[in-house]
Parts: sequence; structure tokens; C-alpha cells
Amino acid sequence: MVGIRAKQKEKTRRALIDAALNQLSPQTTFSSLSLREVAREAGIAPTSFYRHFQNMDELGLTLVDEGGLTLRQLLRQSRQRLAKGGSVIRISIEIFMDFISNNSSVFRLLLQERSGTSKEFRLAIAREIEHFKSELADYLHTERQLPTDLAEIQADAMVRVVFSAGADALDLPPSERHLLAEQTIQQLRMIAQGATSMQQAASTDATSASN
Repeated sequence: MVGIRAKQKEKTRRALIDAALNQLSPQTTFSSLSLREVAREAGIAPTSFYRHFQNMDELGLTLVDEGGLTLRQLLRQSRQRLAKGGSVIRISIEIFMDFISNNSSVFRLLLQERSGTSKEFRLAIAREIEHFKSELADYLHTERQLPTDLAEIQADAMVRVVFSAGADALDLPPSERHLLAEQTIQQLRMIAQGATSMQQAASTDATSASN
């Protein structure tokens, strides 16, 4: 009986999360949602909402956590696919664009609340983005042999470009989204080439200084 109640509670909690995501749009931000609207779409009474979340802010932060986790998983998925061959940049962008197509509400939430009125939301999203940058920088350092400082700079530049492309891709038709993806791939390759050139220049300078 306890197990059944726990499953039902988790099911209702999931329904509230999905209800909030379903209501997000270019015109509707999370901060403009009402508890009553979310509860109604989830099929529960407004008073039952508090059995699952203390308030709408806690629900919103849960959505941010889920979105951040999904973003971090993108990088891990691209690493797994690399074992079969291919370009890490192309694979990463393909996965990212698939994410935008299938999880537009999650990404829209991150974009909207990243510069929203809630300081708590802004800090939470900033933390998630820093986690994503950190994982990418670690990959560039360990797998691409970039010095730590260059790896962090490259990761920061790449994440900025990808987030900007994601914002543009949200409401584009598939054909235009494909063109944007190709453009983003070229931009990321330029960033990667720049980091490699800087590494080579630093190495040359160090060799010259030691002679």
C-alpha cells in the first residue's frame, strides 16, 4: 500500500511539472503562471499542490534542475556516440538541436528565467550553465590536451554560441533550423581552431624563451 501511494504521489508530481512546461510559450513565462492554472491542467485541486511543492518557486527550481541535468547529459551522449566515429562538434550540435525540437519548453524556461525577475532562478540557471561549461572544459583538457585556461575559455565561448543558437532555433521551421545548425558547427570549429592556434603559439614562445 505504501508503495502504491508513493507511486501515485510521484505520478501527480510529474503531472504538475509537465503541466507547467506545457503552458510555457514565447508569450507565457513561468513567472506569469498561476498555481491554479498549473493544478487545473494537472487534474488536481489547488490545495493538493502543496503536498508536492511548497510554492510555485520550488516547482520552478525543480524545472531548472531537470533542464540543467538534461543539458549536461548532452555532452555525455556525444562522447558515447564518438566511439562510433565522427566529429564531436557535429555530433554535439545534432544532439542539441534534437533536444530543442523535443524539449522546447525546458529550454525556453532556461532562456526566459536566465534574465527573469527572480534572483533565485537566475542563480540556479547560472549554476547549471557553469556545470555544463565545467564538464566541457574538463573534456577539452583531458581529451584534447588543451591547457586548463584555454580549455575554460573555449568552453565558455562554445556554450555562449550554442545557447544563442538554441534561442534562435526555438521557433524556426526544420529547414531553417538545419541551416542554423550548420552555421553553428562552423562557428564552433572556428573557436576550436583559434584555441589550437593559441596553444601552438604559446608552445612556440615557450620553446623560444628556453633557447
